[in-house]
Amino acid sequence: MDVLITLLLVAVLFAILGSGVWIGLALSGVAWISMAMFSARPAGDAMAVTIWGASSSWTLTALPLFVWMGEILFRTRLSEDMFKGLAPWLENVPGRLLHTNVIGCAIFAAVSGSSAATCATIGKMTIPELTRRGYPEDKVIGTLAGAGTLGLLIPPSIIMIVYGVSANVSIAQLFIAGIIPGILLATLFSGYIVVWALANPGLIPPATEKLSFKEKLYRSRHLLQVGLLIVLVLGAVYSPWVTPTEAAAVGVLGALVLSAAQGSLTRRTFIDSLMGATRLFCMIALILSGAQFLTLAMGYLGLPRHLAEWIGSLGLSNVMLIAVLTVFYIVLGCFLDGISMVVLTMGVIMPTVEKAGIDLIWFGIFIVLVVEMAQITPPVGFNLFVLQGMTNKQVPWIARVTLPMFFLIVAALALIYTFPDLVMWLPRSMKGTG
Repeated sequence: MDVLITLLLVAVLFAILGSGVWIGLALSGVAWISMAMFSARPAGDAMAVTIWGASSSWTLTALPLFVWMGEILFRTRLSEDMFKGLAPWLENVPGRLLHTNVIGCAIFAAVSGSSAATCATIGKMTIPELTRRGYPEDKVIGTLAGAGTLGLLIPPSIIMIVYGVSANVSIAQLFIAGIIPGILLATLFSGYIVVWALANPGLIPPATEKLSFKEKLYRSRHLLQVGLLIVLVLGAVYSPWVTPTEAAAVGVLGALVLSAAQGSLTRRTFIDSLMGATRLFCMIALILSGAQFLTLAMGYLGLPRHLAEWIGSLGLSNVMLIAVLTVFYIVLGCFLDGISMVVLTMGVIMPTVEKAGIDLIWFGIFIVLVVEMAQITPPVGFNLFVLQGMTNKQVPWIARVTLPMFFLIVAALALIYTFPDLVMWLPRSMKGTG
């Protein structure tokens, strides 16, 4: 009976999503139907209480602030300055300026938290510049699409905040746990560029400048402002006296000061950034509210408990459980955005994960990695959509040239499973000294 109910709800959900209804409303609609059909509690009362509870969480306040910070930086000359500061140091590295995609995305990810914003901001600068210098278009776009996903893994991360709220896990601990995996994934991306460049030396344009060490240091002055903001935000996040919400407020203030110092803070850019952040957060809040209501409805039906018991009865080892969940999230990522994936499935998956004895901090990083895969898988891949709008290339072509980066994320997932201390060492160390 549980299987039939689950299949019915899934069919209704996909039917509503396929009709073009907003994701948040679709989730609320399925929850309403399930409570009306299979529960004695009035659906209206449950919806009102649940949506209010989901929307009034103080921890969730960090989310719109980090979104706003990213929107402010999106409208500054940050990307141009980063290119000027990084380019001189990459002339002698195999792949040369292709690495600006990875390094630029990693740096911007540390002050943004959004994959789409990271991809768009760095892409606006690197795509025209690298294309003009003669770098292969498929590698320029493919590495950018993959590196843009670092916006989710390198803290501060919007998806980590959503997961932390959904799973009742420390957001600060999640941020700390994402540092080493973020560096690992960026290293894998750059390593791929090095290997590809060594195998295809004729496709990389020759060095255009010969700068002395002193000249390189002078060019690096362009990185000072973004470096200062990164130190400011991350220092606040990891401080024992500052909450993630207050750290996000520090980030917004720092972004405003940076924008003003660059001369790009005008009344128009301020309003545009505020409205852009408001629109994005309203969409996220609606999805969170709808998913919270659906989670409550599933709880009344007993589906999470039954699913956990069923998976537990299969006798899956932890590695098999993680493998099954990876495939599940990859398939789900073809149809839903990352935030929807997290909030829609946490109520169902979390009891199973806890029963298996998997650490919830580690599982949060696992979730971020599989959501990163969703950012570059068609038909619903946000980074693919961003690059389609910037390059006028078709999504299938962009997805094809991004495929190596997808497999590198899979490799990173295998590494953090094999060596869990890649995720857990820093949180344990910081907790032990705190």
